[in-house]
Amino acid sequence: MERFLFPRWTNPFLLVLGAAIGGGGLFAAAMGGLITDPVTLNIGYEPEQPVPFSHAIHAGQLKLDCRYCHNTVFEASHAAVPPTATCVNCHSPRNEQGQTSLAAVHADSVNLKPIHESWKTGKSMQWIRVHNLPEFVYFNHSAHVNSGVSCVSCHGRIDQMETVYQHEQLSMAWCIECHQNPNEHLRPREFVTKLDWEPSEDFWKEHYDVANQEEFAKMIRDKENIHPQRHCAVCHR
Repeated sequence: MERFLFPRWTNPFLLVLGAAIGGGGLFAAAMGGLITDPVTLNIGYEPEQPVPFSHAIHAGQLKLDCRYCHNTVFEASHAAVPPTATCVNCHSPRNEQGQTSLAAVHADSVNLKPIHESWKTGKSMQWIRVHNLPEFVYFNHSAHVNSGVSCVSCHGRIDQMETVYQHEQLSMAWCIECHQNPNEHLRPREFVTKLDWEPSEDFWKEHYDVANQEEFAKMIRDKENIHPQRHCAVCHR
């Protein structure tokens, strides 16, 4: 009975197979760990909107408070997208005589036809959502802003953005990090929507009789019973 011998080509084949397996493992690690990482996947997401609304002009130059448009943030879990009637308060369409029916501010500065059509027909504008959380994640805007967490902490300097983009990764690890160490994000509630706010050197001593922001955060957390929860059921409902 003759002994079975593997063909000679199996030796280089095993080397090629090993290299393929190793390369496949590296590729899978890169795809699963790097390319799908929240920093890579989410930060900088900047969809084109149906109307080129500039936050840099409205919230920056004109100093409109965030609550003029997003008027539910202190009372509701979501930050309302304003109806087109809010836009028309300033940007009213012209009538047949070329006059505006309402007081207008730069009514012709951009293409506002979609806004005016929405206002006339009652059909909502199809704005594209920028900050997307999974459906199984519960986030309450009012709980955060009423605790003194500024819009800046999650959204960045919106007042400097021509087109809004995602500034933070909004991942679970990012949220947990803030819940573990929230002090640096807490400020007086009246400055939550003032995106360019920076306290003066003697602000804390003059207004709250504390030395710095860290001491203010500890004081306000005790006073307002602010203790961010880290239990899974708080966000995953």
